[in-house]
Amino acid sequence: MTELLSIKEASSWASKYLSKDVTTSNISYLIQYGRVPKIGDNGNTYVNRYDLENYYNQNSLTKEEIWKEKLGNDLNWTLSFSNFKESETTKHVHRLHPYKGKFIPQLVEYFLDNHTDKFKKEVFFARGDVVLDPFCGSGTTLVQASELGINAIGIDISAFNTLISNVKVGKYDFSDIESTYHEITKRLKEFQKGKNNLTFESELLEELKIFNLKNFPSPEFKYKVSQKTIDEKKYGKEKENEFLNTYERLIRKYKIELKQKEDTTFVDKWFLQVVRDEIDFVFEQIKKIKNKQTKKVLSVVLSRTIRSCRATTHSDLATLFEPQITTYYCKKHGKICKPLFSILSWWERYSKDTLKRLKEFNHLRTETHQRCLRGDSRSINIFSELEKQNSDLAKITREEKIDGIFSSPPYVGLIDYHEQHAYAYDLYGFERNDNSEIGPLFKGQGKQARESYLNGIAEVLLNSKKYMKKNYDVFLVANDKHGLYPKIAELAGMKIVNQYKRPVLNRVEKDRTAYAEIIFHLREK
Repeated sequence: MTELLSIKEASSWASKYLSKDVTTSNISYLIQYGRVPKIGDNGNTYVNRYDLENYYNQNSLTKEEIWKEKLGNDLNWTLSFSNFKESETTKHVHRLHPYKGKFIPQLVEYFLDNHTDKFKKEVFFARGDVVLDPFCGSGTTLVQASELGINAIGIDISAFNTLISNVKVGKYDFSDIESTYHEITKRLKEFQKGKNNLTFESELLEELKIFNLKNFPSPEFKYKVSQKTIDEKKYGKEKENEFLNTYERLIRKYKIELKQKEDTTFVDKWFLQVVRDEIDFVFEQIKKIKNKQTKKVLSVVLSRTIRSCRATTHSDLATLFEPQITTYYCKKHGKICKPLFSILSWWERYSKDTLKRLKEFNHLRTETHQRCLRGDSRSINIFSELEKQNSDLAKITREEKIDGIFSSPPYVGLIDYHEQHAYAYDLYGFERNDNSEIGPLFKGQGKQARESYLNGIAEVLLNSKKYMKKNYDVFLVANDKHGLYPKIAELAGMKIVNQYKRPVLNRVEKDRTAYAEIIFHLREK
């Protein structure tokens, strides 16, 4: 028995069946990713109502119910922010540059703003206050503090993190940024005229289009994979090898350079030679920019650009394995994909996107002060360092002192915060302070590493207390699977007065298993 529904009809039917809004985009997603089979051709797409009903019946539990089954009923679903779209959790400057391990802005807003609810029963910060983030990362706390009319100080051991954070909260001559990136783009296009990579890539794309249309029709191929009627790994490898003949023929035809002569640094190893040539060219143009603020913005744009142009597969962007210098079967897209041979399209896209995001934030920011200081939070003299970089914020902080902390400390042995941006450290020559990181990946999660971490976080809190009011509030976001934070609080002369357990839905890593973290609320003992 069949009952064919158009996408619009399916949207209406599903909305009534589930008693919630199901958009046409939701239905299209199910078709595109093979959750339900597509029926029809010649531009007319239908689904079988019984296929749709069967899918929803098999996935009837809500996400909240599924996660609470795995993580416990003490999960605070309010703090999941599941009602927010990705565009809202990555709003304006929060997506200026990828950063592994950052929290979403709504979490910061929840604790910094002046609302109360059944979980948050009091207001902790007010307009004009000063909040500290001693593990500033990519600057989320600073940005949200600005929106809420709160002054903010960040500290980070990483030179690159400091750059990202300060670029997000900086003030700019937007016309200068726009004219400068247009000029650099123009010069890059002139530089490319003496190269073959654009013509080569254009012909390669045309060949890929024909090959993929024939061998990986969408969405039929993904549906067959989801139904296990085709061995994706075996079939993908066969077609990958089949297309290599075409790829190698075009490489020879256009004399494209692939590997660089050296592979001693990250930028030597992870970029094709034709891409490296363009990176070096744009970098030289950025060095010549006279306006320091414009130079910083376009440095971040170039960093974001080259991150997207690394010679790796689409599924390995977060965790690099081996440089990918040939076409390959892409599990993420279900077809044959290719490495990049030019930075031009990404440079143009990110230049425009960055300018747009900076302008959006400029309309939301308040006349308060935010600054990220580079240094070790265990020992930095906040007052003296602040005086060098923002005398107005230094004056406010000396007179009023810091009202509290909102921060996400590093986790034990989980992320290498310097290595994740190794390309930028190599290109810009930033000094690395890997050995000064608290809880770095290379130290692991053993007893000695946990002890070092415990003492490190406690030292940060003790140093921070020198600059804070007596009635401070400290909020630390952590996945404390080793149970270290009660001892950390004790060593810092603090007590844990509340804990908020939240599900983490917005993860960029491949591991999508149910995962929770705790927001520890600490006060003076």
